[in-house]
Amino acid sequence: MTAEDIGAATARLLIEAGAIQISRERPYVLAAGWASPVYVDCRLLIGEPRFRKEAVRLAAEAVRGMIEPGSFDALAGAETAGIPFASWLADALDMPLRYVRKRPLGIGHNAQVEGGSVEGLRVLLVDDLTTDATSKVSFASGLRQAGAIVTDVLTIFYHSAFPGARDRLAQTGLSLHPLATWADVLRADIGQFEPKDRQQVEDFLADPVAWSTRHGGRSALQSRKR
Repeated sequence: MTAEDIGAATARLLIEAGAIQISRERPYVLAAGWASPVYVDCRLLIGEPRFRKEAVRLAAEAVRGMIEPGSFDALAGAETAGIPFASWLADALDMPLRYVRKRPLGIGHNAQVEGGSVEGLRVLLVDDLTTDATSKVSFASGLRQAGAIVTDVLTIFYHSAFPGARDRLAQTGLSLHPLATWADVLRADIGQFEPKDRQQVEDFLADPVAWSTRHGGRSALQSRKR
């Protein structure tokens, strides 16, 4: 499968699973502080066998096709939603698995990385969603501090509306490999969304920072709170 094929199939899967949730009444506030009329809940792919199996199949295709074979020694799932996806993907690819916390546990071994040593290993970081990429940088930093070599991140969806993610990743030596983006979702939407809902999303995507500012979310001029 090509990257375009994977994007289209992932977008259809997200729509079918109800993971693209649109609110006309009240905006969602995302973890990065942005206000948005739409919320992408990749965790809805976890519950039903057919959804998660298809998500893992597409992710495996992506790893085999978008990323050079043999580039990695292990996968690492990001706490929390990245852990199940990474686990199933590791089984599909027959690869070692680790997981990485947002921060060290503070008890026991005080480890941020669990499942075994990553010293000297080339690790692919796996998560469900990327918005501003701040958490991805943090996860990669934790893996690197534990001795891993981390250059690539695989996520189910990239909330590409807001600025800064690609630059933030590039500045820390990371490349993002999303299975799908908004462009894929809008191409895949053949009558699934109500016309007013689709228009709401298109208006938002035309200038997401201004939309967020108008609806009480973060603006480009505000400093991040975390």
